[in-house]
Amino acid sequence: MRKYSKDDIMRMAEEEDVEFIRLQFTDIFGMLKNVAVTSSQLDRALDNRCMFDGSAIEGFVRIDESDMYLFPDLDTFEILPWRPQQGKVARLICDVHNPDGTQFLGDPRYVLKRAVKKAADRGYVFNVGPECEFFLFHTDEEGRPTTRTHEMAGYFDVSPIDLAENVRRDIVMNLEEMGLEVEASHHELAPAQHEIDFRYTDALKAADNIMTFKMAAKTIAKRHGLHATFMPKPKEGVNGSGMHINMSLSDRKGRNLFAKESDPLKLSQEAYWFMAGILHHMKAMTILTNPLVNSYKRLVPGYDAPIYIAWSSTSNRSSLIRIPSPRGENTRIELRCPDSAMNPYLALAACLNAGLDGIEKRMALPACVEGNMFAMELEELRRRNIERIPETLGEAVEAYEGSEFIVEVLGEHIYTKYLEAKKKEWRAFKAQITDWEVSEYLYKY
Repeated sequence: MRKYSKDDIMRMAEEEDVEFIRLQFTDIFGMLKNVAVTSSQLDRALDNRCMFDGSAIEGFVRIDESDMYLFPDLDTFEILPWRPQQGKVARLICDVHNPDGTQFLGDPRYVLKRAVKKAADRGYVFNVGPECEFFLFHTDEEGRPTTRTHEMAGYFDVSPIDLAENVRRDIVMNLEEMGLEVEASHHELAPAQHEIDFRYTDALKAADNIMTFKMAAKTIAKRHGLHATFMPKPKEGVNGSGMHINMSLSDRKGRNLFAKESDPLKLSQEAYWFMAGILHHMKAMTILTNPLVNSYKRLVPGYDAPIYIAWSSTSNRSSLIRIPSPRGENTRIELRCPDSAMNPYLALAACLNAGLDGIEKRMALPACVEGNMFAMELEELRRRNIERIPETLGEAVEAYEGSEFIVEVLGEHIYTKYLEAKKKEWRAFKAQITDWEVSEYLYKY
């Protein structure tokens, strides 16, 4: 893993003719923010002297305590390949600090760093490989996004049926130029839907990569006259976009701790406990993995999105957790409910803490469930004690509120701000009169 010093970055910026540097950070809702400085201010930025108004960022601080400082993570320095080649633009991902130099507790990246350290103190490295789905839609005459598309391609289709193959390739090539390792990319099930899968890496880098990917996808799509959206369910009648999370633990020497050859499923006890922890805390975590009102339009039977809190040792995609077929050093578990709107720092922190809780408490894992749970009768699901995740954002708020586990994961600041915002979002949604209601009831009543 590369390590940059301040002198390295100053030298690279000069050699590569970098004129602007974006100092990026993420708010608690997963929105990427940045402050741009010129190369003449780079020395000041690298000395952690760049300030911004934290009260202007939703979920951060009040106006009477608004000064916040950006501390760049030097190892995240990258030149943005889609920007001009003369007077280049680079980025640095930053941590947010208080004026006294202490870490700001409302910084989502810090939440994940804290979870990663907790795992490291126990001898674990948390590895993550995300599968990122998104839609590419046309824009209107004013450049605003629509949900229109000309293509009718499906799963794994190729050009000329897949009209956006070149766009997807352009996204991948730009990501690889920035040092991200892409394992695969392909057209997904729904028209205009795509997936890009990233190689396994440590959790913090994986979360940084997700934020970089979203920025790149939207930027490259716009250059092609399209809009890339990570809205979970932008169109009815087709599959929504998920962000499946492949996870494993390794030791400091890189050995996969989820693998055990002598086990019938070739899984270690740590893997079983880790899964048990995630299943145990899943209801409280759902608001982090599926954060929007729209997220729950994706989580309905018939569109491949899992809704039942269960696990499967096969390719059963109706279960929340499945064990993909590779074993040995490639052993991993796949959590299939998260969607592309999640804040990766908060969602991964919750998954890691839940898994560690399962290991520490040696939680009992429910029986493996094979077969299509979407086809099971309600009586059978109850008999097998199979519960489902929240059906609406309102139910997710209820499961989240008062969870001591979630407070411990997020800290009091983010827990409270997130809860306030999601309650407000749910109230606003419930107050809306939809087109469906008007067409269904106006004439009849």
